[in-house]
Amino acid sequence: MRLLLDTHALIWWLTDDPALPEAARNAIASPDNDVYVSHVTAWEIAVKRQLGKIEFPLEAFEDILDANQFEPLPIRLEHILALGNLPMHHRDPFDRLLVAQATDGKLTLVSGDRRMDTYEVLLLWSR
Repeated sequence: MRLLLDTHALIWWLTDDPALPEAARNAIASPDNDVYVSHVTAWEIAVKRQLGKIEFPLEAFEDILDANQFEPLPIRLEHILALGNLPMHHRDPFDRLLVAQATDGKLTLVSGDRRMDTYEVLLLWSR
């Protein structure tokens, strides 16, 4: 399986937060799965860190991905253009871009955000 982590899924994985369900944890840990982290996640973390909402060693982002054997997923023009075709079920631009990337790459989005259920995207987890 090819997984794309939502921002909260990445943070909960890194902090071993029990809010991350066992099924998601097992899928992320499985050597049979490829795990991707979007550049939009780094962007969202940077914004939230600047607003004082989270603490995160953003300077070590690439090292963190490497240490966890996660693949970075760049934001491409086709991802941005695909936003225009998505229904407005969700107003969060970071999450909408993750949906566009998951759809384009046929990736399974790992997210507990119930609003993700409203999109035609492969989804692992949802509350």
